[in-house]
Amino acid sequence: MKYIILVGDGMGDYPREELGGRTLLEAAKTPNMDRLAKEGLLGLAQTIPADKDPGSDVANMSIMGYDPAKYHTGRSPIEAAAMGVDLKPGEVAFRCNLVTLDHQPGRVVMADYAAAHIKSEEAAPLIRALDAALGGDDLRFMPGVSYRHLLVWKDGPLAAATVPPHDRTGQAVDDVLSDSGDLSRVTALTRASWPVLSAHPHNQERAARGLGPVNSIWLWGQGTKPSFPTLKERYGLGGVAISAVDLVRGLGRLAGLDPVDVSGATGYLDTNYAGKVAAALEGLKTGDFAFVHVEAPDEAGHGGKLEPKMQAIEDFDAKVVGPLLEGLKALGPHRVLLAADHYTPLSARTHTREPVPFVLWDSEVKGTGGEGYNEPAAARAGLLVPQAHTLLERLVERR
Repeated sequence: MKYIILVGDGMGDYPREELGGRTLLEAAKTPNMDRLAKEGLLGLAQTIPADKDPGSDVANMSIMGYDPAKYHTGRSPIEAAAMGVDLKPGEVAFRCNLVTLDHQPGRVVMADYAAAHIKSEEAAPLIRALDAALGGDDLRFMPGVSYRHLLVWKDGPLAAATVPPHDRTGQAVDDVLSDSGDLSRVTALTRASWPVLSAHPHNQERAARGLGPVNSIWLWGQGTKPSFPTLKERYGLGGVAISAVDLVRGLGRLAGLDPVDVSGATGYLDTNYAGKVAAALEGLKTGDFAFVHVEAPDEAGHGGKLEPKMQAIEDFDAKVVGPLLEGLKALGPHRVLLAADHYTPLSARTHTREPVPFVLWDSEVKGTGGEGYNEPAAARAGLLVPQAHTLLERLVERR
């Protein structure tokens, strides 16, 4: 038996007036996801425990089968694991975004949490420049993917009340750039990045292309090294984790999966969908488990525009779900868990904690079925799983 988890990050959303009161999942053309919902077990699952923020780290950890209440120590340590960074005692990992801040009279605004989705090859020299200017034995800046990078800080301020930059898009951030308490150390380092970045030749090149400057780092999601039992130890499962983002790749590595590096996987609309499908099917030839994650709906949700998110959802269905289902036919019996990890509503432009629609589907056993894969249909199905980390056990044990 082969087991596949398919995650469309941030697909959940609210009804939209311009869609006749429908959600994007209702309005989008998603024949493959709808087929799974009609032939499988459809319901809602709570991926975010009440005491956790609605981050992709917590949500994807839940979907991968790990209880965040037991295993979550912060977002950035998971990303560190993806990069092969073994955190030592006393070391704190921070997500280090490259961002664009707008220094307006009397306030500083988060103009772009992703620096126009900077390319990885353009971001790496900036991170290396920061490490050369500000790094040392206690501080290590490490390049990641696009705008998402890593800072390892010995005895760093673990308790600092950092804020995800995408939560402040278009808003003032002066309260976070605080000179008091644990945030003061974070603020001092953030401000120290400003002259380093502003002097870098890359910003002159961006200006020539009409792009805003990459003029600051933004530190958040800090934590210490986590410890997971692997899926092999728990269920005898081994396989691959397919994602463009270090967060999910790190979760996969901690769970004992092989985090496959797919060329051209960007985490946005231009990602290499076909490459992800091929990597998953190849991994399933020798393994029995694949976790396939697509970031694009979430990124589009943060952007707040309907057309890109609709495209991201329809691309996920047509370019990932459909081809995977077709390719799985040659690999024998298989079971699929399909889910969003959380909502990223266009109106909010950040994550929210509503229960998400999920489907459990078995190639050999057809369930009673639902109406289609969307939020209202999942609610009408009448099944609520209060702890999403139990879905993996349902997938493996078929119950």
